Amino acid sequence: MDEAVQQQPIRTPAELVALVEALIFVAEEPVSAKLLAEVLGEDKGAVKAAVEQLVADYEERGSGLQVREVAGGFQLATRTELHEEIRAFLKTRPSAKLSIASLETLAVIAYKQPVTVPEILEIRGTQSTSAIKTLLDKRLIVAKGRKETVGRPMMYGTSKDFLLQFGLKDLTELPSIEDFEDLVN
Repeated sequence: MDEAVQQQPIRTPAELVALVEALIFVAEEPVSAKLLAEVLGEDKGAVKAAVEQLVADYEERGSGLQVREVAGGFQLATRTELHEEIRAFLKTRPSAKLSIASLETLAVIAYKQPVTVPEILEIRGTQSTSAIKTLLDKRLIVAKGRKETVGRPMMYGTSKDFLLQFGLKDLTELPSIEDFEDLVN
């Protein structure tokens, strides 16, 4: 591997930015700076600088695209303020593929994880078995082991796909519970 790195052509910063942009564009999932550095045979710091330059370039020209940090990597996405026009162009409507029960269950899991089915029942006041199956099938949640209590129930938490689906960098970007209380009052 050392020989391959030594044989890498010396790239200008502009060339590195272009390569990083192309790789982020073709990647099916968000791509980490570490992976970009490995693929390009470049220093991770140089790759991070290239990503920062790319972000600045898109921002400076008011592009319809942006580089977003999502689920531990970088991804090209349309600007959120353009979503309505894009939706109209694509003649689609907002995704409503989850039932209310599934969304409620997902919210409980996102905010209380790791959480068991009995704990979800206690919070929601209704059974959530089919909602949990749906969320597992859609890979929005994953099993996080068993709780050390009577019966050893399975604990659930959100997955990387959850972060991807909702465009979150990590769980700290979830709205606070207080924000929801303000909406109700």
